[in-house]
Amino acid sequence: MDLDAVTKQSALHAKPDGLTLQYGTAGFRTKAEHLDHVMFRMGLLAVLRSKQTKSTIGVMVTASHNPEEDNGVKLVDPLGEMLAPSWEEHATCLANAEEQELPRVLLDISEKAAVNLHQDAFVVVGRDTRPSSEKLSQSVIDGVTVLGGQFHDYGLLTTPQLHYMVYCRNTSGRYGKATIEGYYQKLSTAFVELTKQAFCSGDDQRTLKVDCANGIGALKLREMKHYFSQGLSVQLFNDGTEGKLNHLCGADFVKSHQKPPQGIEMKSNERCCSFDGDADRIIYYYHDADGQFHLVDGDKIAALISGFLKEPLLEIGDSLSLGVVQTAYANGSSTRYLEEVMKVPVCCTKTGVKHLHHKAQEFDIGVYFEANGHGTVLFSKAAEMKIKQLAEELEEDKKRKAAKMLENVIDLFNQVADRQVISTTDAERQAVKPPGLQEAINELVKKYRLSRAFVRPSGTEDIVRVYAEADSQENADSLAYEVSLAVFQLAGGIGERPQPGF
Repeated sequence: MDLDAVTKQSALHAKPDGLTLQYGTAGFRTKAEHLDHVMFRMGLLAVLRSKQTKSTIGVMVTASHNPEEDNGVKLVDPLGEMLAPSWEEHATCLANAEEQELPRVLLDISEKAAVNLHQDAFVVVGRDTRPSSEKLSQSVIDGVTVLGGQFHDYGLLTTPQLHYMVYCRNTSGRYGKATIEGYYQKLSTAFVELTKQAFCSGDDQRTLKVDCANGIGALKLREMKHYFSQGLSVQLFNDGTEGKLNHLCGADFVKSHQKPPQGIEMKSNERCCSFDGDADRIIYYYHDADGQFHLVDGDKIAALISGFLKEPLLEIGDSLSLGVVQTAYANGSSTRYLEEVMKVPVCCTKTGVKHLHHKAQEFDIGVYFEANGHGTVLFSKAAEMKIKQLAEELEEDKKRKAAKMLENVIDLFNQVADRQVISTTDAERQAVKPPGLQEAINELVKKYRLSRAFVRPSGTEDIVRVYAEADSQENADSLAYEVSLAVFQLAGGIGERPQPGF
């Protein structure tokens, strides 16, 4: 490791004085102008992680659902997972080291992680469409090359595509080809095969309106839609030709505001969905015949998938374990429906895909979706073999059951308050600081039927989130207001006091 070369190159990516950042649920995120040194240092860290694991490591430059002026970076581990927790600590330490401390910190990480510095290293890099992403991506590459690492720059990618590339490279192509074309072929083939099993009334041609959040999803879906053109007609909206990234559109906007994004006109029963800025979230929605908006968020997607998978397992009496993993943000009605009606085990973890992913691996079939649209289904090897044997055509009554399932999950309210410092426990559902806050929330919850509420600092934005749900929109709104007021009073609120109706 040529520390003199690192020091010289680092001076071109100097750390601003006094800036402190934390590697969180989604890596580092902040204003783009503060990230040049972080990107360079994450290039360094990716090389060390690659040497330690003897594997390809990924670096994704994106801030997902954050505003366009923000950016961020996260590392992808060998099998497409989030970075290991111990290396999150290394990332935070490296990002916050003062310039003169950088060589020492690199050596400390190498020693603690038992990195063989003579091992070859390979890093793949991807970025979203933000104006700052290309320059910041080059800073990552500068970090990789100064430590002698090899790299492949994929350029513009969705976050799931970069995870795919890493996994393919580290399984010697057994999972798929580590190319854009390989990604499109693998997923489109699976989609076409799956839809052959699904009942479809009316025209055989399925149509879907997609809100691309003015982000990378528009570019990649435009390329990919030709691969399944015979089975699906895709119409792109908020495709980046006008409008700002994630502004009045995207999965986060639709989920938070419970209404369609700007730019989409919805007719009754049209299928619509939204990505976020880096296309690693998806939520669905539609208007019914009366013009009522219905959101099919991650909770409902998890319930639908679980129902689809459980029925054939029950029919054959198979012993494969099926479970759903949620966070504290999951709709309480969805949890009750899964446990009491579907009889599917439900586990709760801290917010963040990495926590859900780890817990889901404890089941033969693990289903996890955050309410915001992050999620997937994991299959053990035994489950993969069994599912192939159980594949049958969906009958019309199964479609009716799916529709009924949607109506059993009640849409409840989600609200955001001003930023405060709050500590939590119990998968972020209980506040331990400041004193008295949790007791106040408990008393407020008692006033409303089928209610619960919690507060937690956001892992990706400089805010505190207040979550409330109850048996009606009016009661949920009222509870959210009262909890926000308690936060303001007990946690040193600043600015204007929360008002009813927000």
